[in-house]
Amino acid sequence: MTTNDIIFMVLNLAGALAVFLFAMKLMSEGLQKFAGSKLRHILTKITGKPLSGILSGAAVTAAIQSSSATTVMVVGFTEAGLLSLSGAIAVVMGANIGTTITAWIISLFGLGGGSGLFSLPLLLAAISLFFIFSKKSSLQSLGQSIIGLALLLIGMGFLQSSFPNLTDYPEFLHSLSLWSGWGYASILIFVLIGTIITGVIQASAAMTAIILLMGYNGWIGFDMAMALIMGQNIGTTMTAQIAAMTTGKTGKRAARAHLVFNVAGVILCLIVFYPLLHLIENMTAAMPFFSQIMGGIMPAQITLFHTLFNVGTTLILAFFIPQLARLVEWLVPENKEEGEEEFRLTYIEPNMISTAELNLQSAKNEIEEFSKRVLRMYTFLPGLRTAKDDEEFDAIMERIIKYEGITDRMEMEIANFLTKVGSGDISAHASKRITSMMRIIDNLESIGDAIYQIAMTRKNKREDAVHFDQGLNDNLQHMSDLVQHALDVMDANLHDYDHVNLDEAYAAERDINAYRDVLRTRHLDALKLGVYNFGIGNAYSSLYALYEKLGDYVINVSEAIDNSVKAAETLGTDNNK
Repeated sequence: MTTNDIIFMVLNLAGALAVFLFAMKLMSEGLQKFAGSKLRHILTKITGKPLSGILSGAAVTAAIQSSSATTVMVVGFTEAGLLSLSGAIAVVMGANIGTTITAWIISLFGLGGGSGLFSLPLLLAAISLFFIFSKKSSLQSLGQSIIGLALLLIGMGFLQSSFPNLTDYPEFLHSLSLWSGWGYASILIFVLIGTIITGVIQASAAMTAIILLMGYNGWIGFDMAMALIMGQNIGTTMTAQIAAMTTGKTGKRAARAHLVFNVAGVILCLIVFYPLLHLIENMTAAMPFFSQIMGGIMPAQITLFHTLFNVGTTLILAFFIPQLARLVEWLVPENKEEGEEEFRLTYIEPNMISTAELNLQSAKNEIEEFSKRVLRMYTFLPGLRTAKDDEEFDAIMERIIKYEGITDRMEMEIANFLTKVGSGDISAHASKRITSMMRIIDNLESIGDAIYQIAMTRKNKREDAVHFDQGLNDNLQHMSDLVQHALDVMDANLHDYDHVNLDEAYAAERDINAYRDVLRTRHLDALKLGVYNFGIGNAYSSLYALYEKLGDYVINVSEAIDNSVKAAETLGTDNNK
């Protein structure tokens, strides 16, 4: 084989793999859009029962054809407190079952054309036209998933034709046979190979296709195919590990649980490796028709093993979820020195799933974190009044200044992320949500600015040796308490879009405005009577006015949430007409 032949072979393989991966992405995203927010509701409504978590994980993964998407969601939801660690482990177990559907699709419809009965890419493409040109976005997404399946089958054909015929290279086959002749050592080598390749290409579906193709052509034995499948199960956990790199301990624990569970499953399978191998060989030998429709004996054996392996390990390890949770908590201990005041996006990172619905959930989680930072920043203000000396005062001011910088950067990063999501192919509902989220983060940043301005007013007051009497301090404290209540209502609304308490938000805003009017009237009367001088009056009026302005930004957030909910309800009504 010449150098040119090798180059063209590699390019052909890369192109075929690109078509396959693009088709998988297209199908997965189409299914995710079609399912919409139901995916999120399925996962977040899981109870503490392992069975419900396993079934939910299997159902979601089978529906969207992406275990990576499911595990990334699990990491995000666990970090957000929507899933317990035990619930996350159960969902991950179910995701391993759901991902076995890929092998069945490839074996039934891809390899060998399904004996002429199931090679339907062009027919599927034709069917997709009925949905793609529909006026309903949900049906368009369904059409996208169907055309994705058609392209996946075409990509599988490209992979088959692009792979070199290894029978023409006896020296390579001889090397494979040598590697395969060392018993358990060979199995471990192929497990490692499967782990590395899957971890590098970040696509377990592509690895499944390659393993099936190699088995179909007889280039590897069933025992080595089993080992590669086990390695693939470990390698696919890398996606969750990457997604968890920017999360806190809870998200890292969920990702680590995925790794621990899959490694434990491989260890269990290695213990019964040869008995399981003989069992599957006997099963396929007893069902010749099954092997025929699956494209041959080897694809049938590999697909059957893939399913039994994931279902079997899940059924066994489901009884040990509490123990797995404790192990993961030990592996990822509490980090008491983790700086809460360092700028760090928790849920948004460059490699998030490209589907708008999942990205918007990540953005929502990040906005909740933004709100938590703002509320934390607000709690620093009382310390400025009660500081015993300049050192304590300056330390609090430094924290407020640091938080103000964090709010600026959080707004910028979330806005950039939402802009990227909005520039893609999104639904009208998603577009409305992005508009509302943009307004929310703008007002959260403005709240941070208002807090900073209050702090600076306190600083100027201290430097100018301006002192308030107990009555003025009590008035400002009451105003501060009213704003704190409004902030708490806002934060609660941000955490539950489905139950926005706009009445309480407006009531809190009215209380702030009414008390501001009272203070302003008293202030003007005090100035006329000469109760205090201009310096005290100026600082005092500036502070209560800033608190009231802060309250305006707070009500803007709840109104933006309410507008998002109403838009979703309107769109839902329109789609049902």
